[in-house]
Amino acid sequence: MGKDNNVDEIASLPGVGPATAEKLREAGYIDPMDLAVESPQELVTVADLGLATASKIVQEARKIAKKDNFKTGKELLEKRAEVGRLTSGSKILDELLGGGFETQSIIELFGEFGSAKTQIGHQLCVTVQLPKDQGGLEGHAFFIDTENTFRPERIVQMAEAYELDPDKVLEKIHVARAYNSSHQMLLVDKVKELSKGNPARLLVVDSLTAHFRAEYVGRGALADRQQKLNRHMHDLLKWSDVNNGVVCVTNQVAAKPDAFFGDPTRPIGGHIVGHTATFRIYLRKSKGPKRIARLIDSPHLPEGEAVFSIIDKGIRD
Repeated sequence: MGKDNNVDEIASLPGVGPATAEKLREAGYIDPMDLAVESPQELVTVADLGLATASKIVQEARKIAKKDNFKTGKELLEKRAEVGRLTSGSKILDELLGGGFETQSIIELFGEFGSAKTQIGHQLCVTVQLPKDQGGLEGHAFFIDTENTFRPERIVQMAEAYELDPDKVLEKIHVARAYNSSHQMLLVDKVKELSKGNPARLLVVDSLTAHFRAEYVGRGALADRQQKLNRHMHDLLKWSDVNNGVVCVTNQVAAKPDAFFGDPTRPIGGHIVGHTATFRIYLRKSKGPKRIARLIDSPHLPEGEAVFSIIDKGIRD
């Protein structure tokens, strides 16, 4: 796998040779900024380095990162002006999200089995290819599949509903099956690499937490799991920033028996996923093809609900 520029940046830090750069890479440090905000003790533990070496690496990374710390409000407003919006196929659902799924952000869909999480993921893989005036982003989609949920025949149905050529649509969707949590994280690196040659505008991870949940069992493993999940989420966020793309992750709910009031379910991954996801949407079943989406969390939109349907053509009002 070709190394990206960030790995070269890490390798060029004083005191870091190729072997150390590789160790840091494996521990999830992708660029100097990741190292700049870390404590030397943490590097000693996760990357198996001496304390003196770790301290020097962190100091050098901070010198590089210093230039990057503050941006003016004007610069940030200009960056916000680049934000695109991707249609879900349902006007009501788009309105709930302020005009569609935002680029430069992570949207988390959580709910029980059959609540439409995977269906929305499939739908976005089609709509991302539409022209911008139809709510698309004119780009390619990547789909990291952890539970064997991707169905090309469903894409065909959805593409035909938009009068698109199904073969051409399928050619612009790149699907990879993730077999465990480490493989899942590695696939994000692969997506970064492939995004350089394609106008990549969507990354779907279905489901974000299944492997982490299966592999890190019990309270003793919780800290490790959350740390890995945190890295993974920040990797995804970085991809969305660099490519001005939409990241859509699905998440299951875990029953919380002590919640007698309100909804007895909550998304897996806890605060780590909650704080990193930009928008969180809770999906639940209603009568027949109807589903209810509730916007739980957003930086600038009010909480609210939208009712949409799942039909042969895809997600509609």
